[in-house]
Amino acid sequence: MTFERSESLRFNYYDIFFSYYFNNERSCTQMIHDHMLVYVYSGEMVLEEGGKKVVINKNECVFLRRDNRVTLTKQPKRDEQFQGIFMIFKRNFLRDFYQNLNKKGLPLEVEKLKPSVIKLPPAADIESLFHAMMPYFDSDKEPAKELMQLKLQEGVYSLLSIDKRFYPALFDFTEPWKIDILDYMEDNYMFDLSVEQIAGFTGRSLAAFKRDFKKISQLSPQKWLVEKRLKVAHDKIRNESRKVSDVYLEVGFKNLSHFSSAYKKQFGMAPSK
Repeated sequence: MTFERSESLRFNYYDIFFSYYFNNERSCTQMIHDHMLVYVYSGEMVLEEGGKKVVINKNECVFLRRDNRVTLTKQPKRDEQFQGIFMIFKRNFLRDFYQNLNKKGLPLEVEKLKPSVIKLPPAADIESLFHAMMPYFDSDKEPAKELMQLKLQEGVYSLLSIDKRFYPALFDFTEPWKIDILDYMEDNYMFDLSVEQIAGFTGRSLAAFKRDFKKISQLSPQKWLVEKRLKVAHDKIRNESRKVSDVYLEVGFKNLSHFSSAYKKQFGMAPSK
């Protein structure tokens, strides 16, 4: 789920994102679906997972492991707006990369890196890679796809040179471990996620997700989400004296009219009552 204000620029050059914000804006993102390498040119980025917070400052780099729920906030610092580059390593790219590797002596037996957020130590390879791309911030010309593919490959080689444990992390092509459906939905009911996205983030195909969901609820996933949102909204309005105009957005409804109609159908009265 992404929340962004208007005054920002974001360019996607073949899975390399150039991102910068103006007027002291902040941008928040949740769910990391693919491995990601992020370099901060200015401002700062704050990452939170499981109660732990990691701050990435100017000229620092972080690796984010795929299929994890991480809150990522991009924001200004010391009057410098946020500027950063995001390299996305998709599964197909990594498969092709692995196929072309010399397999002799690959340290695939080393222990896989477990943290989802890994702040990288200072490294000349990383500095050189990202500073070489700085001119693209100020250019109106889109770089060639082949050049961006080379930069992605350079990013992988840089990670592998920093720590051998990136080998099994990057080249593990098995599906993510299944996680508990209800735990995930209880934590994320308020976000605008499709059933397909929820299935993927819980490590399942859409068919497997629907099959597993039937085992734990007589409701459809969509109906479960609506009822969950309404129950939370009801508690906030009744027990916390919260405003209806604030609550409906917090629990995941996009439209006040739709929320009011669903609330009245569920509880027999309008939320304002």
